[in-house]
Amino acid sequence: MSTRDLKDKAQRHPEKAHKADTPILRKPSWIRVKAPNSAGYKATRDILKENSLTTVCEEAGCPNVGECWSMGHATMMIMGDICTRGCSFCNIATGKPETDSLDVFEPGRVAAAVEKLSLNHVVITSVDRDDLDDGGAEHFSQTIRAIRRRSPDTTIEILTPDFLHCAPEALETVVEARPDVFNHNLETVPGLYPEVRAGARYFHSLRLLQRVKELDPAMFTKSGVMVGLGETKREVLQVMDDMRAADIDFLTIGQYLQPTPKHHVVDRFVDPEEFQSYENSAYGKGFLMVSATPLTRSSYHAGDDFAQLRDARLAKLAD
Repeated sequence: MSTRDLKDKAQRHPEKAHKADTPILRKPSWIRVKAPNSAGYKATRDILKENSLTTVCEEAGCPNVGECWSMGHATMMIMGDICTRGCSFCNIATGKPETDSLDVFEPGRVAAAVEKLSLNHVVITSVDRDDLDDGGAEHFSQTIRAIRRRSPDTTIEILTPDFLHCAPEALETVVEARPDVFNHNLETVPGLYPEVRAGARYFHSLRLLQRVKELDPAMFTKSGVMVGLGETKREVLQVMDDMRAADIDFLTIGQYLQPTPKHHVVDRFVDPEEFQSYENSAYGKGFLMVSATPLTRSSYHAGDDFAQLRDARLAKLAD
């Protein structure tokens, strides 16, 4: 069976459904985007295709793909395009990967694409690979090192899985490769984990980010949540407090958008004023950097945000 056939089969798995065939709500005006068709978008697409690379931009149906690719920015997804988890919010295919061996040439292809795109900042993410003993930690490490060799001035941000079923050494392997930003998303409030992120554990994810800081206090840590899944504002504020207790530097908050009728329903569309309120609260709690808008995603404007994050740390140290 081909990878594409596996993906098609995986997308039909009922465990990704929150409610069967729930109609998708019409988006409000503040989160509608134009279809991608610029020359820059096509050039980025061609470079990624030439290097046989998968992006979370496409796989997860990111609404910002047109804007980001037009500027030559893309979030590359390593270790295949089939995830071993079945989160009800996510549009990436769920199933058992065709093989448990990883493409040893993939780190080099990612590095080549980073060089061709002349990226100042790159984001590397992956599917969850619970079938691998280290969850793909060594593959992350090899990818970071390959980029460093070809593009030593490029800053590297990783968005990792939770390494839930791995030995502690898995996280240490990734941190030792020294990415500039270690990102792992909590995704939602703890009370919604059973229906939104059933294969994960809230406090494990929180501890993962705290452990990164213990291993390398200078490394920036980042995490994000979606709103509109059914959470309350009080719960979001509590997640902020939990993140700050884990010394997380950078918080992202964005609107959840239902990918298909079989995914978790949108509880509500949060208006821009509430996002501004979240941003104000987060800065008040001590985050160095906050991005809270309806279209915010983990890697949206990641390069510009990293520059601001670095400046914010320098300003804090100066004070």
